[in-house]
Amino acid sequence: MSARGKFSSKLGFILAAAGSAVGLGNIWGFPYEVGEGGGAAFVVIYLIFCFMLCYPVMVTEIAIGRKTQKNPVGAFNALGYKKWNFVGKLGLFSGVLILSFYNVIAGWAFGYIFEMIAGNFGIADQFGEYITNVIKVGSYGLVFMLSTAYVVSKGVSGGIEKAARILMPTLIIMILLIVGYGLTLPNAIDGLKFYLIPDFSKLTPSVIYNAMGQAFFSLSLGMGALITYGSYVNKSDNIVTSAAFITLTDVGIAFLAGLMIFPLIGFMSEGTMEGAGRGPALIFVTLPQIFGTIGGGLGVATGTLFFVLLCFAALTSTVSLLEVPISYVVDEWNIKRSKGAWMVAIFIFIIGIPSLVGNGYSDFFSTSFITYKDGGQDTDFLSFVAALANDTILPLGGCLIAFFAAHVWKKHNLDEELAQGSPNYKGSFIQKYLNFAIGYFAPIVLASLFILTVLFKFFGIQII
Repeated sequence: MSARGKFSSKLGFILAAAGSAVGLGNIWGFPYEVGEGGGAAFVVIYLIFCFMLCYPVMVTEIAIGRKTQKNPVGAFNALGYKKWNFVGKLGLFSGVLILSFYNVIAGWAFGYIFEMIAGNFGIADQFGEYITNVIKVGSYGLVFMLSTAYVVSKGVSGGIEKAARILMPTLIIMILLIVGYGLTLPNAIDGLKFYLIPDFSKLTPSVIYNAMGQAFFSLSLGMGALITYGSYVNKSDNIVTSAAFITLTDVGIAFLAGLMIFPLIGFMSEGTMEGAGRGPALIFVTLPQIFGTIGGGLGVATGTLFFVLLCFAALTSTVSLLEVPISYVVDEWNIKRSKGAWMVAIFIFIIGIPSLVGNGYSDFFSTSFITYKDGGQDTDFLSFVAALANDTILPLGGCLIAFFAAHVWKKHNLDEELAQGSPNYKGSFIQKYLNFAIGYFAPIVLASLFILTVLFKFFGIQII
């Protein structure tokens, strides 16, 4: 059996798991969703879901991983429920899908570092041409994937944990530097007001639905990543507090990302907050325009720092996404980690090619691949895969994991695992809430999220 490895410390695990959660979803996705959702009211709902819904699922995934010391598929086998290992396979499949398109976007961001260094702020107006240059951006994506494989090939403590100890503190420092600078710009206060002062009249069922989905995706739940990382955790570690620190770190960085982005938008829009929810254009069009407005060496430095930051955040996530299939091939196929990392990375890069060419280079993958029922819009391959994995498979996986832990494996077995390293857990309020959340709240809410998404995307039935 190939050696699986362990995290060398509780801090190393927290940083690595938080790094798994922190990524493009925090630096780009969260501010975009806040902009679409009307500002601070979205933030409030997002925070509630992170702690009431996502935290219990996170604790459950980590506990299953530590109990079995296995990958997401092997974990169900080790618990004696082989028929349930399809849940692990579902997570494995979704993780591979996510990494295949996530790496494409990370490649775009990696290339922007060089554009910012060169002072080419005009790239903002050439973004469409930039992403159709598949040789150029594909090369950036390949470098990013190989960097991810290198980290994973070095093992748990020597690769993943070591990288997290460097990347996570550096990421926070870079965000704080840009936050500090952004707050000195004209009209920054208008961005802060939009972000921090709730207007609950803007809350709609769809905003609440989006906040729930963003919370679940941003914490890397439902894909087996935290089962995998949990399998490297020492029995003496306190899972309950570790998961709380991971959630706080992820939420904290998402919150800081908002403090970084919205003052910049306030500056660019002269306080009107136009473009606060512009999707990919927010990062790849609006922000380079802002850096160009700043101008000179300061604009170059700020733009370069931002895209380095974005790549650091992306790398912490791509490492965890790659680790899920690597743990599977190490455990189940007895393949050496170093060999498996490079093989799986290249395989995922290849299956990501449709996402790479589906942004204007290939007509078929750009417009003709599928037509959603939600308005009859033609959808590119990257958007289709993102919606399939993030909006449908992940909530389904989280729902099934929670249901399994509460009603198949049983709550008392989960409680026994959580009590290891947490002597005051049994009889506590947190035990009662976790049992309620995984038994009823999480399965019902996540099943509803899955059903609503499928009905809307694939059948054109909009309930909320």
